[in-house]
Amino acid sequence: MNGTVRLRRAADGLLVIAPDGAPTVLDGAPEIDVLVLEAAGGHLTWSLLDGSALPAAVIDDVKLAQDWLWAVFGEEVALAVDAGDTGELTAAPGLPELVTSARQLGYAHWAARWWPASIIDGIAPLDERLLLDDIATLSEACEMIVDGADEPFEVAESPTDRVPEPRGRAAGYALAAGPAAAPPPGALVLARGAGGWDWRRCPPRLLDASEQSVSWEVVRQDGSTKVSVRAVAAPQSHFPSYLHPHALVRTSAGTADAALTLAGDMWTTEVPAPEGAESAVTVTIYVPGVGSDSSEHGGPAVRQQIRDLAVRRLRRAADPADDAPLLAEIDAAASDSDF
Repeated sequence: MNGTVRLRRAADGLLVIAPDGAPTVLDGAPEIDVLVLEAAGGHLTWSLLDGSALPAAVIDDVKLAQDWLWAVFGEEVALAVDAGDTGELTAAPGLPELVTSARQLGYAHWAARWWPASIIDGIAPLDERLLLDDIATLSEACEMIVDGADEPFEVAESPTDRVPEPRGRAAGYALAAGPAAAPPPGALVLARGAGGWDWRRCPPRLLDASEQSVSWEVVRQDGSTKVSVRAVAAPQSHFPSYLHPHALVRTSAGTADAALTLAGDMWTTEVPAPEGAESAVTVTIYVPGVGSDSSEHGGPAVRQQIRDLAVRRLRRAADPADDAPLLAEIDAAASDSDF
């Protein structure tokens, strides 16, 4: 777990302690695999996909952070911070087991937002209440670091304005990209396609996380052309009833936008086709006000790496002696036969 870190001063008096190339909360557009833990006096971050054990830190209150700096980065780093030094240093955590627990806590918070539950890909969802238990237990173990800064997320009781829906087995689903229902008599399908969606553009537990969960067709009938869009709902969907994803249909000559409505296990909508839809269409699924329309980070390749990691973790969770899975992952692995 030992490693080299750089200690530097950033804007607004912030102090940064980070291995080279490590993500921090100062990054303009972090990848979706970044684990973030709010700590007393700052934030710790890790890259999930590179498996790094040593975090990066951005500190806004050195006095508060000194309570855990030696435990996370070691005495050399803690003394350098106290002296106001900068430069390259060797980090040797004073309490390596605490660093491991802190990373696990950051991972549990990450899983609450980014876990790629998918009926299509056979990735079981994580139980929210067990995840809350995981966060509470790990927060207690990391009290030296979080010390009230880290607040476990709350799970609602499913009042009338929330819609929890259990979903079926993967075997019951053709891929959204697969053959669609036959068009109505007299209708002509001009084009069709399928793909995934940007996870940053929707809150969790809304849509299936597969790269094959969104499909569209351009249909001509009775003198008008429309684009029909479908998106598979997430397993065990849990969201406010007023929250609806939108479909933004783009062509080289125009756009059309409409909210989707939930019908069974599928979000659907239909919009008048923008000019040029019969030759080239892109469909973006998003919730207004969530995320940003940027393709620089969190694309299909990164999403696939995260799905692969989730599958590996569920396989290991079936034998807890082989890893340190979350309780929520052990439960999901036990229910994996339903997917």
